[in-house]
Amino acid sequence: MKIFQSWRRGLSAAKLAGSAAKHVESKNIAGLMDSMRKGIQRPSGDSPQSASNISATILQALNDAGLSIHASGVASSSAIGLSEKAGAARNAARDNVQSGSFTFHAFTNAAGSRNYKLYVPRSYDASADRAFPLIVMLHGCTQSPDDFAAGTQMNMLAEQHGFLVLYPAQSPNANGSKCWNWFRAEDQHRDRGEPSLIAGMTQEATRNFRVDQRRIFVAGLSAGAAMAVILGETYPDVYAGVGVHSGLAYAAAHDVASAFRAMKGLPDTAAESSRNHQRTGLMPTIIFHGNRDTTVAEKNAGIIMQQALSVNCGATPLTKVQSSGEAGGRRVNRTIYRDQAGNDMIECWRIDGAAHAWSGGDSSGSYADPAGPNASAEMLRFFFALPCC
Repeated sequence: MKIFQSWRRGLSAAKLAGSAAKHVESKNIAGLMDSMRKGIQRPSGDSPQSASNISATILQALNDAGLSIHASGVASSSAIGLSEKAGAARNAARDNVQSGSFTFHAFTNAAGSRNYKLYVPRSYDASADRAFPLIVMLHGCTQSPDDFAAGTQMNMLAEQHGFLVLYPAQSPNANGSKCWNWFRAEDQHRDRGEPSLIAGMTQEATRNFRVDQRRIFVAGLSAGAAMAVILGETYPDVYAGVGVHSGLAYAAAHDVASAFRAMKGLPDTAAESSRNHQRTGLMPTIIFHGNRDTTVAEKNAGIIMQQALSVNCGATPLTKVQSSGEAGGRRVNRTIYRDQAGNDMIECWRIDGAAHAWSGGDSSGSYADPAGPNASAEMLRFFFALPCC
């Protein structure tokens, strides 16, 4: 196949990645190469989960955690009748999302230049005493900020709950399929490559807007998720938590060949062990992965979780809690590691029947599966309930 021929000719990582079109599910990992040539196949399913269910997930979890975040974040469940006002909340969110601003920006540093889009909700007030949380959302291969915003519905949530969302955009000149270059050694370090660009635009947003620097989080899908892990590793002073959907562990690969092995669940352990971890404390991490993902093997979810635990080195005593059930019409198994105060610090969702797509997403975006737990809602619940925030 063409992609194998290109590999044998020794093309650069960017050129090889450019040969890959949109991912589509196949019956085994070996079928990935052929799938890349055939184009994207969106998952089918029922209509997306309602905004009321998203709000209920966030609000109830925050209430259980004893938090009361009002206009500056997420309203407390005591202030909203979840069942009575669910429909009104959904309609209001759909109406108000157009009232916020979604603007284009460009950022440049020594590593190069990248564009980004920033969503600022209507409730933002530069003159207010309070500061707003910021979530950085990293798209997957072939996606764009607009596409990723549509599939995750994060702008609607920002409008509903009062936070800013920053969407870095990968340049096709840096990667032909617009994948973040998580597999390149030069893009796995602080103050270098793509991590420095994304962290730089994050810090630019904090200078230009009233951002609560205690509540800056990063999340992503697929290649974007792998880069989110790298950012949590290299910039723990910037990001307070990481959301990983169908991603890979830090330094799981060092080139294209090792990237394909890592996607099969065979990370480059030699490369990972050769890199000194740049954080000494626990990085709060929430992980989602489907067991029918034939693009990035589900095994990677466990590798990410174990890596987070190993870097912690017992510094923060954690208790493991496991549960199973159903969310959004899919069976789920969830593993949580809680600290001594009962805070969820590491959380891993394994979703039965889910493929390589954002769980609980909106079908208006690519790689978005309406079924399953709503990853956007659960990430917000996890982030805003962290003890740091």
